[in-house]
Amino acid sequence: MVDTKRKALEVIADSISVTKQLKSEVERIEKASKVVLDALKKGKKILLCGNGGSAADAQHIAAEFVHKLTKKRIPLPAISLTTNTSLLTAISNDESFNDVFSRQIEGIGRSEDVLIAISTSGNSPNIISAVDKAKSLGIKTIALTGREGRLKDIADVAISVPSTNCQRVQECHILIGHIIAEVIEDAFS
Repeated sequence: MVDTKRKALEVIADSISVTKQLKSEVERIEKASKVVLDALKKGKKILLCGNGGSAADAQHIAAEFVHKLTKKRIPLPAISLTTNTSLLTAISNDESFNDVFSRQIEGIGRSEDVLIAISTSGNSPNIISAVDKAKSLGIKTIALTGREGRLKDIADVAISVPSTNCQRVQECHILIGHIIAEVIEDAFS
């Protein structure tokens, strides 16, 4: 039988360890926050994308921008590219799943918008394609990724969680999203 208490304590300790190591990324978190804040102050929008758990993170972070984190303030323009099932399935069926985000960016992205691309592995082909398309359109790119992968080398700002453990990387991604959202909320409150 599994010793649930021991397992829980191990997971909590591992999560705390990775989160503490995230301090090494604080300058990049600051830079990403500035990129997002500058775009929003110019009336630009934030686009977000990811797969699986990272898709949920993209939706979660977009909600924090549009609605609020903790303070009532003006709604800010943010769109998760992971939510329109008709569009996602049409692009995947008619073209390729690799184009599912880049095609949307081509349609609604504008120069000086910001794309927050989330990939725990840093190697998701559709996320790489999204960043490439965004950059070609003059859209600033922020990557939330793990320790490895190509994504961190192509984004304008890459925040790399110092881990290859998917769960720990995802936990830190939502923490990073909350930090950026809190910075933005303070600026618009």
